[in-house]
Amino acid sequence: MDANSPNKYAGSELELFSAVRNWKAYWCGQIQPLVEGDVLEVGAGIGSNTCVLDDGSARRWLCLEPDPELCIELRENVRATAAQRCYDTVCGTLASLDGQSFDTIVYIDVLEHIKDDRQELKRAASLLRPGGHLIVLSPAHNRLFSPFDAAIGHFRRYNRSMLQAISPAGLRLERMRYLDCAGMLLSAANMLLLRQSMPSKAQLQVWDRWIIPISRVLDPVFLYSVGKTIIAVWSKPER
Repeated sequence: MDANSPNKYAGSELELFSAVRNWKAYWCGQIQPLVEGDVLEVGAGIGSNTCVLDDGSARRWLCLEPDPELCIELRENVRATAAQRCYDTVCGTLASLDGQSFDTIVYIDVLEHIKDDRQELKRAASLLRPGGHLIVLSPAHNRLFSPFDAAIGHFRRYNRSMLQAISPAGLRLERMRYLDCAGMLLSAANMLLLRQSMPSKAQLQVWDRWIIPISRVLDPVFLYSVGKTIIAVWSKPER
């Protein structure tokens, strides 16, 4: 595949981050109760979040991934790890799903890779059923934008006002909170001092094993008002 293709994923970190179990368990616990019915996971990558987020209660789960090479790995991975369901996989974008609708649409570290994020969320809202939820998890704060962000194809990092500004018409913003306040110190150190384009496996292990448990304690103390990741949840009112 042409490396300059718009559907070619620029990053090389997916395998590296697939083993950060404490972090995945943390953010999953924040949104899992809202993931129900027919679920669309946009930008599913290699499927490293799919089986972690899926607790088995959803009716259907569709993994959407635009990069054909990642799609091959995605299909292999969800087939190998799925114990309770047969995941649907589509290689494409939201435009590939005309005529379909969903109860839950999730973007896990995906929206920051999409240039026209406002239009993306508008399309997603059009596929959401009444009573459903649109969930976005993304890196937070443009002031923390680092060589790592640039290396993996991020256009931006988000704060509350940025996500509020692109809220889709017809949806109600129900929740917005920051996670991983302790991890902000590591991100700031990389931006200001290390300037790394990719963390090492050892660095990720330290963050996941020691920093995330600290954040899990401190985030609620600070009322989820500070952190290096942001979660936003919109709902579509019942008719």
